[in-house]
Amino acid sequence: MARSYNLADLLEILAAAGPDRPALVAGAERRTYRRLSERASRVGHHLAEAGVRPGEHVAILAYNRAEWIEAMLGIFKIRAVPIPVNFRYVAAELRHVLADSDSVALVGERSLLAKVEEIRGELPALRHVVVLEDGSEAEIPGAVEYEKALAGAASDDDFPERSGDDRYIMYTGGTTGYPKGVEWRCEDIFFGALGGGNVLGDPIGSPEELAANADQPAMAVLDCAPVMHGAGQWVAFMGLFSGAKVVLYTDHAFDADKALRLLAEEQANVMMLVGDVMARPVAKALASGDHDTSSLMAIASGGAPLTEGAKDALREHLPNIMFLDNYGASETGACGPSVGGKEGTARFMMKPGITVLDDDLNVVRPGEIGRLARSGHIPLGYYNDPAKTASTFFTAADGTRWSVPGDFASLEEDGTITLLGRGSLVINTGGEKVYPEEVEVALKDHPAVEDAVVVGLPDERFGQRVAAVVAPCPGATVTLEDLTEYCRERLAGYKLPRQMTLVDEVQRTAVGKSDYKWARSVLA
Repeated sequence: MARSYNLADLLEILAAAGPDRPALVAGAERRTYRRLSERASRVGHHLAEAGVRPGEHVAILAYNRAEWIEAMLGIFKIRAVPIPVNFRYVAAELRHVLADSDSVALVGERSLLAKVEEIRGELPALRHVVVLEDGSEAEIPGAVEYEKALAGAASDDDFPERSGDDRYIMYTGGTTGYPKGVEWRCEDIFFGALGGGNVLGDPIGSPEELAANADQPAMAVLDCAPVMHGAGQWVAFMGLFSGAKVVLYTDHAFDADKALRLLAEEQANVMMLVGDVMARPVAKALASGDHDTSSLMAIASGGAPLTEGAKDALREHLPNIMFLDNYGASETGACGPSVGGKEGTARFMMKPGITVLDDDLNVVRPGEIGRLARSGHIPLGYYNDPAKTASTFFTAADGTRWSVPGDFASLEEDGTITLLGRGSLVINTGGEKVYPEEVEVALKDHPAVEDAVVVGLPDERFGQRVAAVVAPCPGATVTLEDLTEYCRERLAGYKLPRQMTLVDEVQRTAVGKSDYKWARSVLA
């Protein structure tokens, strides 16, 4: 059978080339590449027997666990489309994603499926549910137990031929409105976000070339991010397609000491975190505990930028560590590593095909501000949303197709790109534009600040003023004067917060992003 860039084909290539290599660790569960592929095949055969057809959508609602990865790959085995669903969603958000995605089947943890039962009557397309046990006793009528389903299904790879055109969908929460499904071709997501078979070098030239990764020295990646998010999911599959052992952090809440113990037990070489919210607790745990980090070579971050303060705190205990702090978005894929910089949220050395465009889709001159854009391996658009697709994906006069999701940035003389923030959130104060994310990063670099969210509030004189909700570190005290003085070194005067409210904890959205609606209500 001819091989394609469908992710199931790629797994089968590696399973044939290195069947006994460790592939996945999640709690007490361990999988070799052969075992992972066999169990994914059982998932695929079960779903096919339940009536799921190629191109139909199957949702996954679970915390990090081995079955999450198995289910996703099993769905690809039959050319169906996995729909990752955020485990933090409430009933209304679940209704939207499951209905908007036209999901016909759902694989989920029993306790989480109880929330789906509340709105099951509003999901006429959903006709099959598979339950992952998690200790809950919730009744899920008509559902099939996951392990029983797999036990009754074949483990062979007798499936129809697949295609690089098969779909991959990632629902993104964004900062406003309901989640939107970003639709990719499998081939494009493989090269645009999953490492292209060679994370730090040139991508492979054919699916068959991936087999060589089964002969590479064994590496281990500790993925502490949720795999239902793009950042955590992409790192997991970058690891798998590199021939590495992927170790999932499976606790429902992040505990830095537990994560470091897991790192030592599995001799992880790369640790994947989500910005400062995980990095700072890790630095604190390293300072107070005796942890074996001898295997660790790099710390990766995605979903939120690592501030320079967080990096410095980690370097105190890991002086030779490499940081793989990448910019990425559901609409652009993984774009390139951070190279520091005191302006904006961070400065990045972007991959070819990524630049900054003006409103006419022309590349801006160095020093000018425009919108970050990517060409080449980009999504097809938003599933079920032609209007949003038309406002994000554009074709230039020369025929180049661009993804322009709305992040403002400036192009630097050396070719790097400084990211400023989402245009929809921009604060206009006295005619000057302020990007909230840039101010948030500056505030979080203060050693006494645990977290911060910045918004614009109405102002009689300037139209809007910059305001911040700040959560100090435990036991620390901060004042508006302290913070503004601290930020003067990296922010122009008009960007400095004029108003501040202190809170014990900053509230975030279901996908872990800054909750600007909540912040405005606190400041009001």
